[in-house]
Amino acid sequence: MGKEMRMAYDDEGDILDISIGDPEKAVSREVEDDFFLRVNPVSGEVVGFSILNFRKWFKGAKDIKTLPIKADLIAS
Repeated sequence: MGKEMRMAYDDEGDILDISIGDPEKAVSREVEDDFFLRVNPVSGEVVGFSILNFRKWFKGAKDIKTLPIKADLIAS
């Protein structure tokens, strides 16, 4: 069974946070400026990510950002 994706945006801090599945302990790894993966320290599974300075990343409607990660997503 798949895991739910939860999204939250902190307007004051300008942080977009995405969590995959139920909250769990994780270690954050910066993979690019202002982009952090949260990884389960035991299994190595990605359990979420955060983007700091989110508005700066996407100033215009046509801005596109590519990240050095791969994902398999399945709709339920």
